[in-house]
Amino acid sequence: MRYLLDVNVLIAAIWKDHARHAEANAWLKGKDLATCPLSELGFLRVSTQPKAIGAAMADARALLEDFITKHAVQFIPAYLPALKSNADKSNGITDFYLAELAARKDLKLATMDCGIKHPAVELMW
Repeated sequence: MRYLLDVNVLIAAIWKDHARHAEANAWLKGKDLATCPLSELGFLRVSTQPKAIGAAMADARALLEDFITKHAVQFIPAYLPALKSNADKSNGITDFYLAELAARKDLKLATMDCGIKHPAVELMW
């Protein structure tokens, strides 16, 4: 099984000072992983947001690239039109899009968000 990584998983796995870093890396070990433009952009946005991690863009990009290389992460194009994703609330648009993209590619969306109700979602713990 291949897992499309949610933004929260990327944050936890890549940032060593994240409270769940060790758990995320243990869960990811030996798994077939994928990202898409949305998950990569989300990682960069959260990582460089001053109210979140506040990293320099160059540092966040380098860490993401290192993670992708180290884990042989496959890139999945975000080919699904926004209107084909059926979120019913604004705060679920991105989550549901990632879950739908995963489902249409026969992947699971690996996430730490227990609020995403979709058959393609797999909680990391």
